[in-house]
Amino acid sequence: MKDQFDREINYMRISVTDRCNFRCKYCMPESGVENLGHDKILSFESIERIVRAAVNLGIHKFRLTGGEPLVRKGIVGLVEKLAQIEGVHDLAMTTNGALLKDYAADLKKAGLSRLNISMDTFYEEKYREITRGGDINEVMDGLDAAVAAGFARIRFNAVIMRGFNDDEILSFAQLTLNEAFDVRFIELMPIGHAENDWRYGYVPNSEIKDRLPGLVPVSSKDSVAQYYKYPDAVGRIGFISPMSDHFCGSCNKIRLTADGKLKPCLHTNEELDLSPILKTGDDEALREAISQAIFNKEEKHHLNEGAEPIDRDMNKIGG
Repeated sequence: MKDQFDREINYMRISVTDRCNFRCKYCMPESGVENLGHDKILSFESIERIVRAAVNLGIHKFRLTGGEPLVRKGIVGLVEKLAQIEGVHDLAMTTNGALLKDYAADLKKAGLSRLNISMDTFYEEKYREITRGGDINEVMDGLDAAVAAGFARIRFNAVIMRGFNDDEILSFAQLTLNEAFDVRFIELMPIGHAENDWRYGYVPNSEIKDRLPGLVPVSSKDSVAQYYKYPDAVGRIGFISPMSDHFCGSCNKIRLTADGKLKPCLHTNEELDLSPILKTGDDEALREAISQAIFNKEEKHHLNEGAEPIDRDMNKIGG
C-alpha cells in the first residue's frame, strides 16, 4: 500500500530479538544493555500473524534482524513458517555471521532467500576490538558455509569510521572483483551509543566514492542503496547514505521491534505498540493498525538538520 506521500511501502524489517552475542562499540556499552524479558518479546506466532497481515496490505519483502537473529532459539522454524506464507516473495536475514557456520544450510533449506553479513574490518585484532571479543575467523567460516549452502549474491554491510577502518575501503571493494558479493558502505548514524558513549569519525559516502575511482553506476531495485561496479567485476558496490544524502523520498520500509512496536521511520521515536491488538486476536484490527501506521509515515527524517537522535539503541530496533 501507499503512504500519504505516495510511496509504495512493501518492505518490513522484523527484529526477532534484542539479544546479541557481540557488544559492538557503536551499538551498546561494554556492560551490554538490559535485555527485554521473554514475556516482552514477540512470540513466533505473533510474528507470523503480523507478517500475514502485512502481506494482505501489499508488503512482500521481509528481513529478519536482531540483535543477532541467530541467537533466538527456534529461528530456523520461524524462517520455515514465514517462507511458506503466500505473498512472501523475499525473505532475508541480517547477521553478524559468527553463528552462520552451524545454521547456513538449514536456513537455506527452510526457505531463506538472501543473507546480509555485517562486518566492519578484515583484521582479527580490530574485529575483536570493535565487537568486544568477536572472532573474524568464525565469520569467514560462516561465509564459506553460506556459499556452500547456495546463497547467491551475499551482501556485506560495512560502516566506515575515520581512524578505525577507513584504510580498508579498497579491501572491501576488492571483494566484488571475482565473487558475486555486494559490498555496501553504510554511513555511521547517531543512534544510541554511536552518538552518546563512543564516537568514531563519520565518513560521508561521497568521500568513499572519491577513494574508489573508476566505478560505473548500475541500476538496481534497491530503494536505499546506490549501486556501482568496476568494469568486468562480478559483484557490486553499494552506498547507503542516510546522513549525507538521505533517501527518504524513496523509502519503502517499516520496522517491527522485538517487543512489538511498529516504527514507520528508523530515525524518530514514533512507535505503534501492536501488543494490545495481538492479545485481542482480532486480525482485522491488526491490519487496520498497520495500515494506519504506514499511511502516517513521516515524509523524512531530520537528523541531518540537527534533530535529536532517537532514544533506542539499534539492538532494540533491529539493524
